[in-house]
Amino acid sequence: METTSQAVAQTPAAEDEQQVPSARRTADGYLEAPFPWYGLDEAFTGPRWLMQVGTAADGSVEHGSVGHGDEPSVRHETVGEERGKFAVVVTVAANPSRRSADGTGLLEATSVSSAAWLAGVGLLSFTWPGQMDHSLRDDWLEQQTETAWALADDLSGSEWSTLSLPVDGVPTPFHYRESEFGWVLAGSTEQGVHLGAYGRGMSAYGLGFAMIKDIGAYA
Repeated sequence: METTSQAVAQTPAAEDEQQVPSARRTADGYLEAPFPWYGLDEAFTGPRWLMQVGTAADGSVEHGSVGHGDEPSVRHETVGEERGKFAVVVTVAANPSRRSADGTGLLEATSVSSAAWLAGVGLLSFTWPGQMDHSLRDDWLEQQTETAWALADDLSGSEWSTLSLPVDGVPTPFHYRESEFGWVLAGSTEQGVHLGAYGRGMSAYGLGFAMIKDIGAYA
């Protein structure tokens, strides 16, 4: 999808870089989106926080993420350290292939695979092996990112199973997979968006999704 490179660039910083505390993030970018945002439904009563939005080459908002639970961090982790429990929901506009607003290029269509890819890469951003030398991390991330792309491109493959979860109260099928890093799922809604999600420490089987009525509640 058009925003792939930007999505990778916008994942949280490595452990020796500064990350922006959620208290300083604003809902401005989310408010510019022409599509509804999704998060966990009211059954989840824990903390909620904003992450980032992704834009197309013409500046239009195409996707974004919101978090639930303990804000994950890759900094100062040691082997076996508790990393917290969290679930992140990724909303992707269901767009067909179309020309950019300035007419100079073609924007790729988005799909459930787009949501699966963004969720897979998002999970990787919080799963740096604590014992890995910094010089090896770029190679590790490149390898794992390629794996996430291949998996997202083959949702009918053996790595994925089917999981039914409620979206706005309606049972909805999702593609679901687990790994040593956590879990990833992806599906579509009736509201013109694709949903991806990833998490660790929280079971995906008990989750439900709902349209966010006030994105400001996450700020």
